[in-house]
Amino acid sequence: MAPHAAAQASYQQKDSLREGAKYGLIGAASGLTLSALQNSLARRNLGMLTVFHGQAILSDIPVTVAIAALGFTKNAAANLREKDDHWNSVIGGAFGGAIAGISHKRLPIVVGCGAGLAALLGVFEYTGGRFDGYYNRRPEEDEFDRKQRLRENRRRPIEETIRDVGEGRGICPPGYEDRRRERIKEKYGFEINPVKATAD
Repeated sequence: MAPHAAAQASYQQKDSLREGAKYGLIGAASGLTLSALQNSLARRNLGMLTVFHGQAILSDIPVTVAIAALGFTKNAAANLREKDDHWNSVIGGAFGGAIAGISHKRLPIVVGCGAGLAALLGVFEYTGGRFDGYYNRRPEEDEFDRKQRLRENRRRPIEETIRDVGEGRGICPPGYEDRRRERIKEKYGFEINPVKATAD
């Protein structure tokens, strides 16, 4: 089961303002990228600095505020509840999505954006909060030990590899030259003498 099912003995308080500021910087960078993208797709030549003023900045501010609100609310909810589980992401996603929807100035869009982002982040955190899967990693296992375990688990003996792939083409197990000489003698009828490194 995901870590949200385990009882947490001691909760470490998180700095909500710091996390909100960090999320806000991430939101500002993504909002600036969004503004630059809108600027580059405009029909007329607007110039490079229109990313920082005019219509482009109106799309930058809601993204920044929404992501900052998401980070702050998620950590504030964790501090108030004294639990670090998926419900904090649901609460943060609801606030962040609602703030992102405010720029459209319609209540159904505000509620829909809040509910959509809350559901998305809640499901993501509930299923482990990772793109590579929760069950692929053990939290108590060191990364080096995990990779060693995977290497030992997947390593095949050289005899099995040679049996499957076959000899030749750069695969030369012990006794390969003798077997090769015998095959050539059987097939073509002449014997190949090995090259000697010393002169007699």
